[in-house]
Amino acid sequence: MRASLIQIAVDEGESVAERRQRAASLVRGQAGADLVVLPELWTTGAFAYEEFGPEAEPLDGPTYEVMAKAASDAGVWLHAGSIPERDPDGPLYNTSLIFSPSGELAAAYRKIHRFGFDKGEAVLMGAGSDLVTVRLPETTLGVATCYDLRFPELFRSLVDAGAETLVIPAGWPERRRAHWTLLAQARAVENQAFVLACGTAGTHAGVPQAGHSIVVDPWGEVLAEAGAGEEVLTVEFDPAKVAATREQFPALKDRVLGLQPPRRQQSR
Repeated sequence: MRASLIQIAVDEGESVAERRQRAASLVRGQAGADLVVLPELWTTGAFAYEEFGPEAEPLDGPTYEVMAKAASDAGVWLHAGSIPERDPDGPLYNTSLIFSPSGELAAAYRKIHRFGFDKGEAVLMGAGSDLVTVRLPETTLGVATCYDLRFPELFRSLVDAGAETLVIPAGWPERRRAHWTLLAQARAVENQAFVLACGTAGTHAGVPQAGHSIVVDPWGEVLAEAGAGEEVLTVEFDPAKVAATREQFPALKDRVLGLQPPRRQQSR
């Protein structure tokens, strides 16, 4: 299976409309890949909080239209990263869009864990509640976004739902890049799954981005890693390695906690 992670740079001098068209051109350039992935909130920048409201769009808005056509033109499965989605009956959401090679919307995922503590995304956007997996011919994707990477229970639930390849678009800051690499490898090892983590380059509202998109195999081996600038990271991997790893080293079968309530010892 061939995957291309488009580590697009967010330049404040480029309009959102221009960046949409540039991203679509980069997607079309990946014809021949099985899966193409864009980062989190690449239309606005993940830290450009003041742009979330003005640039928010409905699920079937301009980014949907441009990315659906790009997926169809390239004939690829496309995880189009995430957008600030404006729900007509609710708050904003950080929502990922996944398209089939025919340009149909296969799934949408509203980010569950919002970053910012008491500011930024955490107060400006609503929290999603639904797990999302997408069945491709070669593998089943488990979908998460950026800050979700810090919450292993989400990925356990995705594995329980059948996920074999975990796809994580992000706008991860450079100052915590060591965590990005460490957590991507940890999620791969503990879930015996491939991890495809696609970050942004550039600077969002004064926050330098980590870049360093990464692909990790079920043993935690880094198959490919990007640098800090804009680039397309392409890697070939064998999805059958997930089943082989889980059979060779069946650690997931030894799970206890999370499968049933633990016994509580009462104090005397």
